[in-house]
Amino acid sequence: MKWLALLILNFTCFSLTAQDSMAVHYKIYDTRAQQVVSIDKIVTDMANADVLFFGEEHNDSAGHYLENKLFRALHAAYGNQVALSLEMFETDGQLVLNEYLEGKIDESRFAKDVRLWSNYKDYRPMIEYAKQNKVAVIAANPPRRYVTMVSRKGMRSLDSLSKDAKKLLPPLPYDTLSGRYREKFQEIMKGSPGSGSSNIYHSQSLWDAGMSYSIYAYLKKNRHKKIFHCVGKFHSDEKLGTAAQLQQRNKKLRILNISCFPDKSFANPDWAAFTPLGDYVILTNPELKKTY
Repeated sequence: MKWLALLILNFTCFSLTAQDSMAVHYKIYDTRAQQVVSIDKIVTDMANADVLFFGEEHNDSAGHYLENKLFRALHAAYGNQVALSLEMFETDGQLVLNEYLEGKIDESRFAKDVRLWSNYKDYRPMIEYAKQNKVAVIAANPPRRYVTMVSRKGMRSLDSLSKDAKKLLPPLPYDTLSGRYREKFQEIMKGSPGSGSSNIYHSQSLWDAGMSYSIYAYLKKNRHKKIFHCVGKFHSDEKLGTAAQLQQRNKKLRILNISCFPDKSFANPDWAAFTPLGDYVILTNPELKKTY
C-alpha cells in the first residue's frame, strides 16, 4: 500500500500549498537539486531523514509562518512519527510543558511557571497544534542560568553543580567545536564586551551541546521519530553548531537543515552566495513587518 501512502502525502501537500496566501513573500531553494521548490519537497525529503533543523531569525514574520506551516505539513504526512523540538524552552521547563500539553494545567499557569520568550506569540501556534494533536514537544535548551554561569566563571564552574542540576545539562565536559563555527562566532562577536574571553564562546557551545543532547536523548528513547527542531539560524547554518554536535553524538542520524532569513535580494537572489548555508535556503520578503 506504499502507493496509497504516497498519494495521501501528495494530496495533503497540494491542499496545504493551495491555501498558502503568503507564497509571494518567500522563496525556497533546494541547494542539492539547485532549484526553487515548494514546501512539499521538504516534507517529501523527510521520508529519508531523522531530524530537520529550521534555522530562523527570531523576528521574521514569514519565517514563523513557515515554521508553523511546515510543522503541520510534517504531522499531516507522518503523523505520530513527528516530534517538535524548540530552542525556546529550557530543559527544566519540560515537566511544566508536558503538563500543559496534557491538559493538566491551563495556559495562564503554564505562562507563569515556564520562562516564555517575550515573542512567545510567534511559537504559540505550534504549541497549541501540538497540544490538540498530542504531538511531543522537546524543551531543548539548557537553563539560561547555567549558560550565564559559564560566561562569567567558565566551563569548570558547572562541575560544582548538584546531580539534579547536571541532569538538565549535556554530559560534562561538553564539546566546544573548533574550526569554522568558532571562527564565525568570533567574527560576529568582534568588538563586543568580553569577546576576547573563551568563556563567551564556551557559553555559546553549551547552548549547542545542550540542544543536541536533548534531541539525541529523545531519539534514543523514541526510535523512528522524526524531529522538527526550530532554532536561531546561527546554531544550524552550514550544519555547524547544534547540528554538528548532534551528528557527533550519532553519526548515523540523517540530518537536513533550513536556513531562513529576510534578504534584500529576495526578488532576484544570487543563490550561489547562499547555497552553503543549508540543504534548503528560504529567503523571505524584508518588507514584511517584523514580529518585534
